[in-house]
Amino acid sequence: MKISLNWLRDYVETDLKAEQIAEILSNLGLPCEGIERLADDVVIDVEVTSNRGDCLSHIGIARELATATGKTLKLPEIHLEETDRPASELVQVEIREPDWCGRYTARVIEGVKIGPSPAWMVKRLEAVGMRSVNNVVDATNYAMMETGQPPHAFDYATIEGRKIIVRKAAPGEQIVSIDGSQCDLVPEMLVIADARRPVAIAGIMGGLATEVGDSTTTILLEEAYFDPVCIRTTERRLALPSEASFRFERIVDIERIDWASRRTTQLIVQLAGGRVAKGVVDAYPRKYQPLEVTMRLSRLSKLLGIEVPTDVVLKILSALRFEPRLRDGCVLCAIPTWRSDVDREVDLIEEVARVYGYDKVPTRKRIQIEATPADRRQKLAQAVGTFLNGCGFYETINVDFVDQAVADLFSAGGTLGHLGVRDVTRKAGNLLRRSLLASLAGVLKTNVNAKNLPCRIYEIADTFIPTDVKDSLPLERAKLGLVVDGELRLLRGAVEGLARSLHHAATVEFVPAELPWAQAGARVLVSGRAVGEAGVFSDAVRERFDFKELAPCGAELDFDELMALAGGSVKIKPIPRFPAIERDLSIVVAEPVAWADIARAVKGVAPAELEDIRFVDIYRGKGIAPGAKSVTLSLSFRDEDGTLTHETVDNYQAAILESLQHAVSAELRTL
Repeated sequence: MKISLNWLRDYVETDLKAEQIAEILSNLGLPCEGIERLADDVVIDVEVTSNRGDCLSHIGIARELATATGKTLKLPEIHLEETDRPASELVQVEIREPDWCGRYTARVIEGVKIGPSPAWMVKRLEAVGMRSVNNVVDATNYAMMETGQPPHAFDYATIEGRKIIVRKAAPGEQIVSIDGSQCDLVPEMLVIADARRPVAIAGIMGGLATEVGDSTTTILLEEAYFDPVCIRTTERRLALPSEASFRFERIVDIERIDWASRRTTQLIVQLAGGRVAKGVVDAYPRKYQPLEVTMRLSRLSKLLGIEVPTDVVLKILSALRFEPRLRDGCVLCAIPTWRSDVDREVDLIEEVARVYGYDKVPTRKRIQIEATPADRRQKLAQAVGTFLNGCGFYETINVDFVDQAVADLFSAGGTLGHLGVRDVTRKAGNLLRRSLLASLAGVLKTNVNAKNLPCRIYEIADTFIPTDVKDSLPLERAKLGLVVDGELRLLRGAVEGLARSLHHAATVEFVPAELPWAQAGARVLVSGRAVGEAGVFSDAVRERFDFKELAPCGAELDFDELMALAGGSVKIKPIPRFPAIERDLSIVVAEPVAWADIARAVKGVAPAELEDIRFVDIYRGKGIAPGAKSVTLSLSFRDEDGTLTHETVDNYQAAILESLQHAVSAELRTL
């Protein structure tokens, strides 16, 4: 925000130099980005944070300077000579979208004469980076830079039906803006329309067909309040930023709109002449409700760490127009309508601190830092990360938001209950994710595009799961997500190894299940407890992420369940004294037969000497009939009381083969 020093002195008496003013504003939280010296003026470039829309004007900055220096803020005196004809006879205003337009005022000025602006106004506008157009347009721009409220002047003769309608754009509507841009409108955009067509994009820019030109003799002046989210969304979609939208996005003062309208009207008459119709057409569907906030003096001292005298606190808040009232150790404040950023006790404390001076907060030469050991959750995260790193996995960190289309792929019931931002205020991602797999799939895509394969990645983060309770916040659960670009057995091996690293006696089962994001899915059970799900990504997911030659797999495990697993007791046993005998079996089974069925058939007849059963490989191809597959498994036998003989193991193997034949119709594959 560029501030002309000559212009600023119209509202606050000060003989301070630009550097001194810049330092004061910086201490108030409005840092100076630069000082430019002109022939007869000095311009201070002030950085205004997004929550201080009230400071996007010379009056706003003057109010801050007056508070800091103890001076009195001087506002322009407004006197309008009005005709006997009411403005309501000349124009009507209808607000059809009160959620997007909180207030709209219209004034009519007849008999204006369009021409150049006086030199003093041109100099001031040029000093703050605005070019002169004509006296009426310059008056509206001057008023905006003075008050922070953006007005707009229409050529009254071009408004059909003498009516203003604030409504959503109709599908397929178009408008050519003042800068010549062809704008395609959608129903999510708010427009100012007459009886037939849009004449302006609300809060952003007027239309070319109704702009003020040399032939204009009557002005319809708009002053309004628009929803900041609506304005920001429309501006981004149309790529049409403006000084007006910059202010509406940061909230204007809805209660001072009529005052701003009168001030703009005064400037237009001063520069272009004309007669002002009596009164104003003011559509104000929902009146502003005054806000009061209480600040405890004890909380002020505790939060700042210093004692600010009560009389000083009251003086500061009075200077800021908060109308403080002391009551039982508390200060009750009426929040001014232009301070939309203040609605909590801590906001009032911040106001006192910044005006009182942050330099008064004492500093110490030494600070004490207390080192605390990692808690159980942190230790588990470190242990999980260490194990997965050893398996070739790399950790990723992603944002908690995903796109609507991606969220739909990983949500069985759709995204109706997902928590998200009010509207899409950025190019991508406005829903809080309920699954980590969507984000990990995006990371995998990046690595695939960079030809960084093989790729194994994981993430430990919170997910946000919608609940069935209406208007309730989602359930926040920590999850461990894993994605690999290879076969599911690689992922299963990592999950099994991780579970056993947390508890050596853990048993892991993958129970077939229908999952919205998987073409082949399973529920993951660890020692009989459901801890998550795993599967091969579906064709829809592969198409969305453009995995043309890959069939990636993913798994998502509940981190709290893993923590419970790690907390179990540990039993140890001595190192075996006698050697084991291993036998590899290759059996041919039908394609639908799952590994769980094979393992179950083996364990059903397995002797106590069967120490372990492991999956080795699957083969499909030459020598295997269509619709069948060859599964290789490894059996390990050991006797704790003596050395096993091969003859004994042959008998065990024969019983296992017979069980496989009956259970899954298996045939021993021979070369």
